[in-house]
Amino acid sequence: MNAVMDIPAHLTDYAQTLGRQARAAATEMARATAASKNAALRQLARLLREQQADLLDENAKDLLRAQAAGLAEPLVDRLRLSPKVIDTVALGCEQLAAMPDIIGEVIGLKQQPSGIRVGQMRVPIGVFGMIYESRPNVTIEAASLSIKSGNACILRGGSEAIDSNKALARLVRQALQDTGLPQDAVQLVQSTERELVGQLITMPAYVDLIIPRGGKSLIERISREAKVPVIKHLDGNCHTYVDDPCDLDMALRVCDNAKTQKYSPCNAMESLLVAQGVAAEFLPRMGAVYAAKGVEMRACPQALALLQGTAGAQLRAATEQDWNEEYLAPIIAIKVVTGLQEAIAHINQYGSHHTDAILTRDHLHAQAFLAEVDSGSVMVNASTRFADGFEYGLGAEIGISTDKFHARGPVGLEGLTSLKYVVLGKGEIRQ
Repeated sequence: MNAVMDIPAHLTDYAQTLGRQARAAATEMARATAASKNAALRQLARLLREQQADLLDENAKDLLRAQAAGLAEPLVDRLRLSPKVIDTVALGCEQLAAMPDIIGEVIGLKQQPSGIRVGQMRVPIGVFGMIYESRPNVTIEAASLSIKSGNACILRGGSEAIDSNKALARLVRQALQDTGLPQDAVQLVQSTERELVGQLITMPAYVDLIIPRGGKSLIERISREAKVPVIKHLDGNCHTYVDDPCDLDMALRVCDNAKTQKYSPCNAMESLLVAQGVAAEFLPRMGAVYAAKGVEMRACPQALALLQGTAGAQLRAATEQDWNEEYLAPIIAIKVVTGLQEAIAHINQYGSHHTDAILTRDHLHAQAFLAEVDSGSVMVNASTRFADGFEYGLGAEIGISTDKFHARGPVGLEGLTSLKYVVLGKGEIRQ
């Protein structure tokens, strides 16, 4: 029996109702003016700031439940709202409101020998479903991008964040109502029943795209069972390669930030590669920083030898699995490589095609790294923690895609749109 047939009738009816309402709202959103969409986003930003205390109270309920249930600390951290987080998502709404409206934009219009002009118009996807775990800020990021891009969305957050998500979704619907847009343009699944995920991903009549954001098992399941297109991001095994030559003081700052600024995000560095020519000078200094912050280092034999004298260091010999690992914790894999080409080969073999960086003084090495590393974001002399829609100026992001089609890297406004061909003529007929 398939997943849909296993769902109780009342849940099927509920999912179908959400789908019908979303489809109707999508039609209205597609013709909404830029002014009304921007007004909704600015109103949402105002409401988030005005209702901050209430939002933190609702989030506290989720945090207490999560801690009582023994949820791992990185997951509790992802669940946590703070005044800073709320202000950041409010700023994201305002940043989106200030951006040009790309819906209806016609690009590449060219005259053809027949006399017709052919171009492409940017249009909304229609209805997308978002399935995500922890991180209640995703509710606002998804909603705000959906509004700006003229889509409707159905949001299904994790059960661990249900009170936070309900409170946030109420503010979104209020902002839509206050500005004359359909409230059903953003719908939060109010039930925590797991079977609803199976229904949402198998409703092509109502849902045009699914975006999962969470653990690898969730994304693998959705990719396997979905009957609508999926934008997926399986994990974030992000690398930083310290090149020879390199400004080692800069490398020390960047590698510290990339790993320890926050452990739980998918853009935190998990693997550090160091060129053999600078390893003896760099690794003892880097190891001291990590040891002081309680970061466990899982190192190759050469790196292990260079780190052995580090006071207070937690050291382990790296296994093959460590090169593949997304820790989301104060643990890092460290490997000494012969140089640029071995670093690139290692990243392309073991990385997750998310975000990888080179720290170097050599322009040609930087250019080769940018061209040859097969990832959604590739960086030169910067922390991997910048791989984020807000930091990229997208206003917000709905996820980071490690796919290679439609959308890649942080998925912002353009990633929630499609292009259709438009043809402009003056009565031409085909001969």
